[in-house]
Amino acid sequence: MRTLGFAWGIVGVLLLLSFAIFRLAPIAFELGDLQLSAVHWASLAFSIVYMAYAEGYKGFHRGFSPRVIQRANYLRENPRWHHVLLAPAFCMGYIYATRRRQILSIGLTLVVMGFVVVARQLPQPWRGILDAGVVTGLSLGIMSILYFLLNSLRTPGFITVSPEVPLPMAIGSDAAVQPDA
Repeated sequence: MRTLGFAWGIVGVLLLLSFAIFRLAPIAFELGDLQLSAVHWASLAFSIVYMAYAEGYKGFHRGFSPRVIQRANYLRENPRWHHVLLAPAFCMGYIYATRRRQILSIGLTLVVMGFVVVARQLPQPWRGILDAGVVTGLSLGIMSILYFLLNSLRTPGFITVSPEVPLPMAIGSDAAVQPDA
């Protein structure tokens, strides 16, 4: 059950990200069939560079990816059948997380869903330009998860972020948030 939860959590997250890439990439590739102006090319370059930095590096590499692997490591060491069953949601911080982590995870999901609704309304080439940046960021996110996974398997303790799971409650106290190391 330990290995199953660990593997299912990571593979499930990677599948969700891959599904998004495969849905958005064809729209971005439609740009190859369009005549783009200088403004479109500049916007495309900005979208790719900005999303590589903001989503790929800051969002995934500096926050989401190490926490996914750390939470998968925690699940491997502390398996519960319902956490193993819902391992991808566990690794993304939706369940059995501190209140702060749950609020941040759900809030970020709602923001992303809002952007998806808005992006679907954009005409080409603007939707393709936006989607090219998102595909870049998500692809870097997958590579970042694999980077942290390989390094954490090779060097236990490689990841120093907190898994942000609730601490056991002491008598008469509230659950505390584990700070990042």
